[in-house]
Amino acid sequence: MNAKRAVAAAQLLLMFPAILFMGALVARQVSPLQHEPAHTAGRIIMWYAARMWTLWALLVTLPLAVLVTGCVTLLRSWSNVPELHRTRQGLAAMYADRPDAMRCYDDVDGGVVLAIVAMQYGR
Repeated sequence: MNAKRAVAAAQLLLMFPAILFMGALVARQVSPLQHEPAHTAGRIIMWYAARMWTLWALLVTLPLAVLVTGCVTLLRSWSNVPELHRTRQGLAAMYADRPDAMRCYDDVDGGVVLAIVAMQYGR
């Protein structure tokens, strides 16, 4: 059980820089740049943009690592528990175990961040 919690916490920490950047993008659009929180959000975005390594490391590599480790651990737990093979009971069993639910949310977050970054670079 402690290993599940450690993986969930590590995934959450790995996703934090990407979530901070995506949140700053949204906050910058809420109000004019001279007012808060758009001013602070603009500074965060400019910090990321000024360092090229942040875009690749924090917005691509870390969410990809979260997505891969989450899928691997989910598949391992899926094969070990026979109740998870039925959809409705499987979802209830996953939500009963909070670290598994957190890993699922982190997997979805990682996939969404990767999709947003891919769409942005695809322009």
